[in-house]
Amino acid sequence: MENILEVKDLNISFHTFAGEVQAIRGVDFELKKGETLAIVGESGSGKSVTTKAIMRLLPPGNSEIKKGHILFDGKDLTKLTDRQMQKIRGKDISMIFQDPMTSLNPTMTVGKQIMEPLIKHQNMSKSAAKERSLQLLKLVGIPKPEQRINQYPHQFSGGMRQRVVIAIALACNPKILIADEPTTALDVTIQAQILELMKDLQNKIDTSIIFITHDLGVVANVADRVAVMYGGKIVEIGTVDEVFYNPQHPYTWGLISSMPSLDTREEELYAIPGTPPNLLHPPKGDAFAPRNEYAMQIDLEEQPPMFKVSDTHYAATWLLHPDAPKVEPPEAVKSRMRKFQGMK
Repeated sequence: MENILEVKDLNISFHTFAGEVQAIRGVDFELKKGETLAIVGESGSGKSVTTKAIMRLLPPGNSEIKKGHILFDGKDLTKLTDRQMQKIRGKDISMIFQDPMTSLNPTMTVGKQIMEPLIKHQNMSKSAAKERSLQLLKLVGIPKPEQRINQYPHQFSGGMRQRVVIAIALACNPKILIADEPTTALDVTIQAQILELMKDLQNKIDTSIIFITHDLGVVANVADRVAVMYGGKIVEIGTVDEVFYNPQHPYTWGLISSMPSLDTREEELYAIPGTPPNLLHPPKGDAFAPRNEYAMQIDLEEQPPMFKVSDTHYAATWLLHPDAPKVEPPEAVKSRMRKFQGMK
């Protein structure tokens, strides 16, 4: 499949009173047409910063793309002016944010908010934009759209507000849809509905999706490929089956082990020891080494390259070096891998 987006050696820093925070440190990945790529990792791993850089929504003044390229449709988005990005943002690349209430304008009807990008980017008349807005409300599963289109965000439930946000993001048939933890603010039942909606929409519209989440359980249901981020870097990337059934990086093992299941007793729930690295002073070697019980001396001295596991699966861990000792995943990981196999 053809790539619609390529991120190459992306490095992003934030300039603070305490010093330079090296938030993104050499991120590489591609997004293929029609696929869903999930980016997972703990808070602070760099997931949202990476996708905000794609949208060019990093805070002005204290943030800087130090080097790297973001290639979309033959253009390097890092080189475009704000005016040029405005023509792409919302039209070709759209974003669904985490909290729908902060994404919607409380003083405008939802209809006007859906119509806005249609009038701006598609040059539609108000009547045509309203008709398209009704179609979008139906598409995202909002009942009685003729009535709802004239209502305000506070008149919608949390799940319905998120559906409205999705409708706005889909208004101009974007080539790429970025979903930044779109179900975090919702209860479990509504989460399932929104995830099912996004899977359904992917089948109906020709768009590629980047799905940001810290919940690996979500990934199994929506993604084609998974990129695992830690300390501002991608440490493992592969298809969903490869990352879930054959994980290679100890950090991925930790994420899988910490996933609760229906038969997990409270005292058994695993937590990865330690804390994420301080990116004011990035470590010399593998950023995960201080939390990694399988770390070797080289982990403290050199950053591991991306080792090839298969044509589609790569992991940055010295455990994949030919001279490294053979280490099996922990029993908790094997147990969950068996459960995933059973669910398939």
